[in-house]
Amino acid sequence: MFVEQSLTDHESGDISKNFDDDGREKRTGTWMTGSAHIITAVIGSGVLSLAWAIAQLGWVAGPAVLMAFSLITYFTSTMLADCYRFPDPVTGKRNYTYMEVVRSYLGGRKVMLCGLAQYGNLIGITIGYTITASISMVAIKRSNCFHKNGHNVKCSTSSTPFMIVFAIIQIILSQIPNFHNLSWLSILAAVMSFSYASIGVGLSIFKVAGDSGHARTALTGVTVGVDVTGPDKVWRTFQAIGDIAFAYAYSTVLIEIQDTLKAGSLSENKAMKRASFIGVSTTTFFYMLCGCVGYAAFGNDAPGNFLTGFGFYEPFWLIDFANVCIAVHLVGAYQVFCQPIFQFIESQSALRWPNNKFITQEYKINVPCCGEVGINFFRLVWRTSYVVVTAVVAMIFPFFNDFLGLIGAASFWPLTVYFPIEMHIAQRKMKKFSFTWTWLKILSWACFLVSLVAAAGSVQGLIQSLKDFKPFTAPE
Repeated sequence: MFVEQSLTDHESGDISKNFDDDGREKRTGTWMTGSAHIITAVIGSGVLSLAWAIAQLGWVAGPAVLMAFSLITYFTSTMLADCYRFPDPVTGKRNYTYMEVVRSYLGGRKVMLCGLAQYGNLIGITIGYTITASISMVAIKRSNCFHKNGHNVKCSTSSTPFMIVFAIIQIILSQIPNFHNLSWLSILAAVMSFSYASIGVGLSIFKVAGDSGHARTALTGVTVGVDVTGPDKVWRTFQAIGDIAFAYAYSTVLIEIQDTLKAGSLSENKAMKRASFIGVSTTTFFYMLCGCVGYAAFGNDAPGNFLTGFGFYEPFWLIDFANVCIAVHLVGAYQVFCQPIFQFIESQSALRWPNNKFITQEYKINVPCCGEVGINFFRLVWRTSYVVVTAVVAMIFPFFNDFLGLIGAASFWPLTVYFPIEMHIAQRKMKKFSFTWTWLKILSWACFLVSLVAAAGSVQGLIQSLKDFKPFTAPE
């Protein structure tokens, strides 16, 4: 996650106490900051669609699928954490990105496939977060409109201006050079995610306790012939699986997060495993609460986003605060997911054109209240252009649930399951058709089939949303 630095001191054996064993600036991250990065990456917009996902799957399959994805994600993340160094997980050479890890352990065409999957997924996530942040900001305006004029008033608001505001904020924050300087933003974003998830759970519990006519729920979710048609039930089930897969998407940035951790009493891989356990356990607890309590509150009519789909109208000020928390959290989460893209393009450009001052030259300027700040013109132009392009794409496709499901389905198998398992097999030098090799392969293929059906459901949902789309208004 850092631009290449000179290794002259390292090569001569004179390593300063301010540098790590690879000649780079001393890493200061701990398992606690790693947990904050994970929580920021994981508890995101996905949590808001879980009540809808549980409604499609029902009381039996919904929690079971949620728990299965959490266990698979944690299991494969421990494998990926052991691959940060090569060949030994404690003393080997560091790999700074997911692609470098795949290059070290697998090589060949798989490196390119990994790059396409990882960076395509990261781009999709940043587009999805732009959509979600704008929907939350629109919800604040609509909430105030409903409170003032009544719940039956049509309070239509365009999401485009709010996407522009979000993009301007991201253009400014994108000038932060690397992940190392984002710890404060991740901690703030993690606090925000806990805040809005807790508000959503609290409002749902209040609704369940105070609702005289309890919401209609079922063991198998939405009922065919009552809530949906037969084909719709199938497609929605597939899409719900994709939404839950997206809710655990952080493997794309796991290596980059691990590269911020210092080697102390715990080695980097052990610290990352602890961070992953805390991060996944915490998010699963909140996901179960949000999904199950949200389904109990709204039943089979659960909205796709229960804080912005207006399952709740009052207290309007609390709903407004929750949506502010969502927007602030997504400001930080956007940076967590776009930093690997920024660093990849910038490092590759610096390697290809090392003498181009537009790309490599850093200029220092004094900014009031911030002190001395480094400005690189290539970084300024490239990162600004990226944010603008993702915002424009988000304006064209402002469909929340379908977009989340498609991203989750496309990235879950290759990045969360396939590559970690293949690298673990290569690292342990497992024999083909041994017991462990066989069940790992079965797990990989089973997850591949799950990704296929989830992608099919999301594509069908996107097609339907395009047919129903009314331009210049925020989707509900």
